[in-house]
Amino acid sequence: MADKEDDARDEPRDPSRRELLRRVGMAGTVAAVPAGALVSAADIGAAERARTAPPPPREALESLTAAEADTLEAIVARLIPSDENGPGATEARAAHYIDRALAGPLAASRRAYNSGLAALNAYAQSAKGAPFAALAAKDQDALLTDMEKNVAPGFTPNAAVFFNLVRTHTIQGTFGDPYYGGNANFIGWEMIGYPGLRMAVTADDQRMRGATPLRESAYDQGMFAKNGGGHGH
Repeated sequence: MADKEDDARDEPRDPSRRELLRRVGMAGTVAAVPAGALVSAADIGAAERARTAPPPPREALESLTAAEADTLEAIVARLIPSDENGPGATEARAAHYIDRALAGPLAASRRAYNSGLAALNAYAQSAKGAPFAALAAKDQDALLTDMEKNVAPGFTPNAAVFFNLVRTHTIQGTFGDPYYGGNANFIGWEMIGYPGLRMAVTADDQRMRGATPLRESAYDQGMFAKNGGGHGH
């Protein structure tokens, strides 16, 4: 019984956050390591510093307008929220990743963001009486739920398509390689217990006990060319 209680205490209290981490855990290479499997004193200290440190300053916009960026920042803050379990997409600078990528690899989605963010603000104004970024968190969550359920009007082709687009890009910006503009201070990797890029795997790493996190971008390795991000730092 005690073991079950300990496990319950270790899980994120927000069911949606726990479900998100489970889905990320199934999604790709980063998630091949179970969350929490490589927790060490260094991990705990780094996570605590990330939790209490102020978010990095917002960078100059590359694609979005200031109003669009404010709306997007508010969206990503609710998709992967900062809470008692740790920092979220805001601190990871997921919105910066999206803004930067819309000027490069995600340029084909720029029009979708233009129309989708405008549609969300129009819906927020009509349903709640204020732009999305100005609403309380519970009202923002209600509108995002309407989008996910595809009952929010005014979106092209529909609300669910835009919701899934932003959610996908938010996950990329939170958990992807920091070279691309997100995962600031490796917050996303800390969140899921990813130990970092390894060119070789030791016996201790394979046992997943006490591995030392390697916090560096793949592009810090000389063997990788810095031509995939579209922009430099």
